[in-house]
Amino acid sequence: MTYSIRIADIPTNERPRERLLTLGAKSLATAELLAILLGTGQGKGKLSAVGLGHYILQELSQHRRDPLDVLREINPQELMAIEGIGPAKATTILAAIELGKRAFQVRPMERIVIENPDTAAAALSHDLMWQTQERFAVVFLDVKNRLIGTKIITIGTATETLVHPRDIFRETLKQGATRLIVAHNHPSGSLDPSSEDLDLTEQLLEGANYLGIPLLDHLILGEGDYQSLRQTTDLWNKYPHFQ
Repeated sequence: MTYSIRIADIPTNERPRERLLTLGAKSLATAELLAILLGTGQGKGKLSAVGLGHYILQELSQHRRDPLDVLREINPQELMAIEGIGPAKATTILAAIELGKRAFQVRPMERIVIENPDTAAAALSHDLMWQTQERFAVVFLDVKNRLIGTKIITIGTATETLVHPRDIFRETLKQGATRLIVAHNHPSGSLDPSSEDLDLTEQLLEGANYLGIPLLDHLILGEGDYQSLRQTTDLWNKYPHFQ
């Protein structure tokens, strides 16, 4: 085994952690993934973390076994029998293996379908309905109108909040959403849209039209009720493909 070079001596862009951050975990070899978990090296020949990762795989592959298959069911004593692996390194590796198993086995949560303004308002009621300051939120949806998530974009004063369309669309793209609903609250309880509300909605519709990301509605919430601007204004009539 010749992997005795220190990780610190490897060019920055070739180190396992840096490569994972820039290229993603899938780009790393198994020994490099182990090296990140190990943190440090040593063992026979004072190996680097990457070298120790290779050594572990070599030891586990004896008798023509697949080392990853062995790792799946290995116990602490078997790991610590490998030179250079003590309790700290062994427990880190075993915890990572168990976390991977649980993540693989769990079923994805069934996403709520936002079929109408009622379900959208319900998804936002905790964040917007009874707040004493204006908040502006976005509901992120996939192509089948299933809820990806919600996010408060800005928090304002008791009477106004400032938000820019670029912030909304930047977050929408970041979340991987293909449709969105925007909403804000009126702490006064009045659900009537202001001229600023209408202007912002039109700007958002224009941006959504340009980006090809349908804006399905703009809701105003307050004191247990809501209003849908899509249902009460003619703004969406200018964008028939959003119908």
